[in-house]
Amino acid sequence: MDKDTYDRGLTMRRKVLGEEYVDRALKSADDFNRDFQRIVTQYCWGETWGDDTLSPRERSILNLGMIAALGKMEEFQTHVRGALRNGLTPNEIRAVLTQIAIYCGIPVGVDCFRIAKTVLGEAKAR
Repeated sequence: MDKDTYDRGLTMRRKVLGEEYVDRALKSADDFNRDFQRIVTQYCWGETWGDDTLSPRERSILNLGMIAALGKMEEFQTHVRGALRNGLTPNEIRAVLTQIAIYCGIPVGVDCFRIAKTVLGEAKAR
């Protein structure tokens, strides 16, 4: 394991997803998925998100589109929260979701808008 890349990934993962989310994921690691958590932290968050060529804001826009296209709505919800942390406004998220609906299909757009509305409502309530 490259400790520097892992540490950079852990910092970025916490920044985008929040301390509570990351702590819960790492705390639930066991012999079955511990190595997967390391891989996610080191490669996804350290190598990819840790590369400052694209800003976290730009990466959030990309992730929303890709995750929506894959139809992975639980992960999509997590990344709507991350997009807010990375500075996207509700109006910018709306524009991203409209583009997702056009390119990925209205049923995907319906799911995305439903999920984003819930997340935005939770954020507003805080």
